[in-house]
Amino acid sequence: MKGAEVVLEVFKRENVELLFGYPGGAVIPLYDALYRADDAPRHIRTVHEQNAVHAADGYARATGKPGVCIVTSGPGASNTITGLATAFMDSVPLVVLTGQVPSALLGKDSFQELDITGITFSITKHNYLVRDVADLAGILTEAFQVASSGRPGPVLIDIPKDIFQAETEPDWDAVNQVVMEEIKTPDYSAEIQEAIALIRKAKRPVILAGGGVKLSGATVELVAFAEKTQIPVMNTLMGLGTIDRKHSLSLGMIGMHGYKHGNLAASQSDLILAIGTRFSDRVVGKRGSFGKNSSIVHIDLDPTEFGKNVEHSLAIRGDVKEILLKLLGKAPECERPIWLNRIQDWKDGASVNRVSGFTPANILAGINKAVDPRAAVVTDVGQHQMWTAQYWDFKESTDFITSGGLGTMGFGPGAAIGASLAKPGSTTVLITGDGSFRMSASELLTMAKHRLPILIAVMNNRALGMVRQWQQLFQEERYAETINDEDMSFEALASVYKIPGATVRSMEELEAALKEKKWETGPYLLDILIEDTHNVYPIVPPGQPIDQLITE
Repeated sequence: MKGAEVVLEVFKRENVELLFGYPGGAVIPLYDALYRADDAPRHIRTVHEQNAVHAADGYARATGKPGVCIVTSGPGASNTITGLATAFMDSVPLVVLTGQVPSALLGKDSFQELDITGITFSITKHNYLVRDVADLAGILTEAFQVASSGRPGPVLIDIPKDIFQAETEPDWDAVNQVVMEEIKTPDYSAEIQEAIALIRKAKRPVILAGGGVKLSGATVELVAFAEKTQIPVMNTLMGLGTIDRKHSLSLGMIGMHGYKHGNLAASQSDLILAIGTRFSDRVVGKRGSFGKNSSIVHIDLDPTEFGKNVEHSLAIRGDVKEILLKLLGKAPECERPIWLNRIQDWKDGASVNRVSGFTPANILAGINKAVDPRAAVVTDVGQHQMWTAQYWDFKESTDFITSGGLGTMGFGPGAAIGASLAKPGSTTVLITGDGSFRMSASELLTMAKHRLPILIAVMNNRALGMVRQWQQLFQEERYAETINDEDMSFEALASVYKIPGATVRSMEELEAALKEKKWETGPYLLDILIEDTHNVYPIVPPGQPIDQLITE
């Protein structure tokens, strides 16, 4: 077999059904093998390599399987960096293959040569440079295991062009014995007992549920545990969708743009059960202030997270689902009327910006109502992302796909493509802003080519809204390079790609545009013209504790 054929054989053995990528000189042999193979995975060519990685990312988040991407050497490889960093920060399993110049030209500043393994060392879970075709099958197989095992993450494999062309005879029995070092299930029975004792003692407990709950498939266990112990659940941005937004125990999102009652509950709790979260600065606010009057039980698979950002009283390392099952079996059935009533009083007294009219909250409610409740929800980064996090009616099973750790503008279109292809026939909703959408609007071509059922809602305030808001609140309204003065029609742009759309200026126009459900047969774009005076509230000023909110 040639090296390129080995790659396709490993894809087959790993049940890879979909590839994203962009061809170039160094990967011509691989693309030739794809062209000639009868049973090759389906390949989706995006307009830009960064968006190919974002598409693989969206696919991985929607399926739980590693997303796979192929690009060429040099600029093709360097264009993957932002996508890799995005996936790394959010623990998304990817396998990214980069072509490389022939082995004999390595280190000679050859045309389109780049040390991509050196560049991406700190933003991949692992990476490889293949120097011998005999190693290719084993490296590829190991890469899929590394990406998916433990805490997931992206893996990059750099393959010189001659490796694709070289012949080898893989020892598949040896390849099948490539076994990752398994994380032995620790004996955390003593920690479980200690956690149960803290739960029994607590008068004002809360659960902080992060993205690790989703990664372990533990949403059912989380809700069952919360209901049995009557402990309210607040979510990080990455944890949204682990409990229904309308559940009586849901406190919504916590942190810089969290709801006031949730932030107050966290600040006045005596016990925080932090499950699958890394305590990012956007969650905890002023360093040293979070949970200062609480016992903190930190449950996570990755021991490097313990004590990194917040000091804990008790750490339990292991699979979140397994630990929740243990806790659920031993936890007492509780009633906490005083604590829950106090939280309800905070909730009743807090403004959640639900005024009438053409507001972000009402716009999102209208879109939410019009689409299938099972629709995947993808966002770019900015005000629209936070409005979606605050106002979308998240169900326990909602696929909420967003760039949390890196905050990557332009992430949305690629991720929406991947999410849509992951679940054929299902609607995908892309909520984006005019600033973010400009960065990757060219992917409308990919959506149109494959007639993907994506509803694209551009929250268009003619500004880089979140930066503008900070300039308004904290820079005395000095709007440096944040106003988009151009009179641009995204509806007209969509029409260039033969994508239908509408420009919306009122709730009545929005209702009319949503009525026909045109996104069910292909992409459909709404250019939603909102005022640039709409801000995201609440907001915790930088450097302040999370109970110090600006609410309007």
